[in-house]
Amino acid sequence: MKSKPVVLIVDDEKSARDGLVRALRRDYRVFAAENGTAALEVLAGQQIDVLLSDVRMPGMDGITLMQRALANHPELTCIILTAYGDVELAVEAMQRGATDFMTKPINLDKLELVLERVLKAKHIELENEQLRVQLDHKYGLENMIGNSAPMQEVFDTVRQVASSRATVLIQGESGTGKELVAKAIHQLGSRSKGPFVAVHCAALSQNLLESELFGHEKGAFTGAMERRIGRFEKADGGSLFLDEISEIDASVQVKLLRALEERQIERVGGDAPVDVDSRLIAATNRDLKTMVDEGEFREDLFYRLYVVVITLPPLRDRQDDILLLLNHYLAVFNKENDKHFEGFTPAAYGLLSAYGWPGNIRELRNMVERMVVLARGRLLDVKDIPPQMRETGGRGKGAVNTEMTVDEMEKQMIVQALENTAGNRTKAAEKLGISRRTLHRKLNQYGIGKGHE
Repeated sequence: MKSKPVVLIVDDEKSARDGLVRALRRDYRVFAAENGTAALEVLAGQQIDVLLSDVRMPGMDGITLMQRALANHPELTCIILTAYGDVELAVEAMQRGATDFMTKPINLDKLELVLERVLKAKHIELENEQLRVQLDHKYGLENMIGNSAPMQEVFDTVRQVASSRATVLIQGESGTGKELVAKAIHQLGSRSKGPFVAVHCAALSQNLLESELFGHEKGAFTGAMERRIGRFEKADGGSLFLDEISEIDASVQVKLLRALEERQIERVGGDAPVDVDSRLIAATNRDLKTMVDEGEFREDLFYRLYVVVITLPPLRDRQDDILLLLNHYLAVFNKENDKHFEGFTPAAYGLLSAYGWPGNIRELRNMVERMVVLARGRLLDVKDIPPQMRETGGRGKGAVNTEMTVDEMEKQMIVQALENTAGNRTKAAEKLGISRRTLHRKLNQYGIGKGHE
């Protein structure tokens, strides 16, 4: 049974207070208080949906009560009651957090409509917030695929650091998904409603990078025909992601350090400081500490960046995630290209799981797209794998012997899958990306014994 909304009525006039209680108690749970102090006591002990308060009361007035109530109960909906002609007080109340106001004497029919409207709006807002939280929990890490232990550690760190304001440094080889991690940190944090601004530092010359980051004034250099806002200012209230921060020139490092320490920047060609409020997330595929030791990176900036460090493992150290990633991108590119491939043959999976993936997830993604576009048939097979990958062979941990025949490789992968799933054929088939019927046929084909049930 749905519980009734709860209303707290605050009015120093007993007759007005009792009249409102009688009018509302059929459809609402109603509490009443004769002054602000008593109202705060009720709020401390009860979950109230709507505060309905007179504005002019001895001692604590209604606006002060409302502000103190909202400070402790920000989800509270407040309606202020004013005498006819108190327009300025009504406006002030709305500016300070009231959802609505009504003039006395109260029209009870209108009050019912107002309560119905504000409670409906409150319900929608609550549903939207719950949905946002659910989506953040489910999709804030949506593009970061992985069940392996190294990736679970990354996910845990992302969730922990997202709610803070700490600067984050993401380390990892090219193609490991550093920008996806940065976006997840932004999306799961308190700045998610603000902008996410990305700058790929290695793609810009140093002069252009300085202007991109900090902006410039009109006439600052040849071609500067007007003032331009930089990425720091564009990211105000949100997050600024600097990819490949190791490529920043020493002169730009100085200005970046000041921005982090003082939360101020100066546009190129300007002399007035500009306040900025953006969270910095940086990424690098190089060892910044080594660069500091070799004099290539400022030590003071290094320690400013080295607050929270997230290290992304290369794909060769995430062998348990390879099938997951292959199937994920197969679904993506099936949809994009209107194809209907059902999966990979065990032999193809065996070769791909053994491959070293020097280009990490980016290489895997591009490889799957190529296979989907060019292959024919129902399953993606070894012959559909790019020749250079077939020739390179397995270089990963637990690599399959690439001198085996395709059938031998396929048989080994089936045996391994059954061993890894304690002989559970359904789970083994899922792990191999094939149907249980296909697995049963392969077991008969290769004479794999009944020890694997």
